[in-house]
Formats: sequence, structure tokens, C-alpha cells
Amino acid sequence: MEDDRIPRVRGKRPPQGEPVIDRALSLLSAFDAGRRRLSLAELSRRSGIPVSSTLRLARHLVRWGALERDAEGCYCVGLRLLEVASLAPRGHGLRQVAMPFMSDLAEVTRQHVQLAVREGTEATLVERLSAHQATPVQYRIGGRLPLHSTAVGLVLLAFAPAGLQEEFLARPMPREPDHVLIPADVMRRTLADVRRERLAIYRRPEPDGVIVAVAAPIFGADDSAVAALGVLLPERVAQPRRLGLAVRTAAQGISRELGARQAIGLA
Repeated sequence: MEDDRIPRVRGKRPPQGEPVIDRALSLLSAFDAGRRRLSLAELSRRSGIPVSSTLRLARHLVRWGALERDAEGCYCVGLRLLEVASLAPRGHGLRQVAMPFMSDLAEVTRQHVQLAVREGTEATLVERLSAHQATPVQYRIGGRLPLHSTAVGLVLLAFAPAGLQEEFLARPMPREPDHVLIPADVMRRTLADVRRERLAIYRRPEPDGVIVAVAAPIFGADDSAVAALGVLLPERVAQPRRLGLAVRTAAQGISRELGARQAIGLA
């Protein structure tokens, strides 16, 4: 794949240096929401890979479609990755089932409707519907959200395995956006409330006012929580409990379509 790759014995990793696939992934990881276009030098610096190797790897990724290069010579993420990512069962398949319910919520609220799944100790936003007049929010499709300071994150954490919860609670939990640490016992009580009510409500101060987020769990065929459905809207128009009923009902509808029974009281 590369002219300068290290000779290797079949079935063994190279005796030194990173495997080519790791370096290629490092290049892709150099992009983020604030750095969507990178020059060769920026790509090299952010990935930690020498410029010469960065250029060779980038050429391979451009040919495959994982990267694209614009008229100014800068690189950006290619559409081929979107094509591959759309095959992920926890993303595209879940999205197909959830979209009609999300559309109904979006029509009623005229704000933001979110669909998120847990990836380790973070949440990943797999879909978002937003009205034109909706209050601006920072999270984008494919972006990561903290589990402890978003409504969808609290739902995913509340229904995560007990071991992961304890591991998460043992680390510092700075609340967003003020970075005040949340005590573990406070978070335990919050998660217990979310499990009991199957609903999370989170208020986040923003420059234009407080944003209220309401979320509910979505269960899969094995009755485990596979995702969270949430709505975000300004506090001035929010009725969290009334909205919570609508979000929870929509989440139950998605759960039924996914084959859940006991978790939503159908057994």
C-alpha cells in the first residue's frame, strides 16, 4: 500500500512504527467540527504523521473516496465514508424506524428533535431534525455528547450496564457549560429518577437563554436501551412534563417497532 512500509512477517505486526491502518485512521481523526478543511501541513501536524507519509496516505484515501481535495489543495472528509457509515445498524436502521416518530415530534415542537446512541462513555448523535426557527444548538449529526450533562446522555447512562455506570461515576463530572463538578451521589439520584420515570430533563444556560432538553429511552428486541430520543427547546416555551409525555410516547412507539416488549410493558 505504501512504498515506505516496514517489511513484515505474515500474520505479525511490523517490528516498529504504527500499522498503516492506524496512521490512516489518525488522518481521518484529525478532522473535527471546527476543522473541516485541512491543508497538508495541518493534516500532518494534527495527526502527528510526517508530511511525506501524510501525503502518500492522503493520496490513497482520496482515491478510495475517504478524503476529497478542493481547488486550493485542502483536504476534507469524503462522501464515501458517509456511504459506509449509512450501513451501520445502530445508525441507519434505527434512524429508519425512528424518523416517522421524530417527524411527528418536530411538527409539534417546531424546535430540535434528537436521536442518540451510546458509544462507550459518550453519546453519538445519529439524527437531528430542526425547524428553521429553532434556537441554535451546538451538537451536530455524528457529533459526540457528554452523558452526564445532556438529556439524551442521562438516559443512555441511566440504562447503561452497572459496571460502566460505576466507572463513569468514579471520574470527575463537570457540568456543562459552567464546569461545576457534579457529586457522584447527586448523579446516582438523578439516574435513579431517570430509570423510574423513563424520562430525563436537563436545563442548559445559553447566551440567548436557557435551553430545556427532554429525553426518553428507546428499547430494542432484547429489552435493553439502544438509544435515546430527545427534544430541545427554549425554556420560555417549554412545558417539560407535558412535552415529556409526548417524547416518552414516541420513544415507546419506536421501541415497539424494534421488537421491545417487557421494557415497555407489552409482555
